[in-house]
Amino acid sequence: MNWKRIFLASLVIYVVFQGLGYLMDHVFLKGDYDQLKSLWRPNMTSRMWVLYVVGLLVAFLFTYIFVKGREGKGIQEGVRFGIIIWLFTIVPYNLELWVIFPIPHQLIVKWMLFGLLSSLIGGILAAVIYEPAAPAAATQP
Repeated sequence: MNWKRIFLASLVIYVVFQGLGYLMDHVFLKGDYDQLKSLWRPNMTSRMWVLYVVGLLVAFLFTYIFVKGREGKGIQEGVRFGIIIWLFTIVPYNLELWVIFPIPHQLIVKWMLFGLLSSLIGGILAAVIYEPAAPAAATQP
């Protein structure tokens, strides 16, 4: 296992997930969130550090699980992994939120679609960054 590549992929995936999350929350879904202000904590910004720490953990575990199950099939494997992670985490979590909280189903669908996009991008990045270097050609004596 190449820990340097795992940490590099984790860092890249963390930055990409954070950037995509910012776009989703502050650009694309801002109007949706404004309609649900009563659901959000008024002091949420004081706890944002927790989300950054969780984001680091998620990026590392996303990469680690990919690497442990890696079969060396390149980008298609990253796409497959992204879909599996999406089905295992994003879809059930969002459906649970829809059952528990008064969140419109349209927002849940947007979160799930955005989660699919993020998972696919993360899977592709893990596959590309962790791709081992080609073995050096043997020299003839």
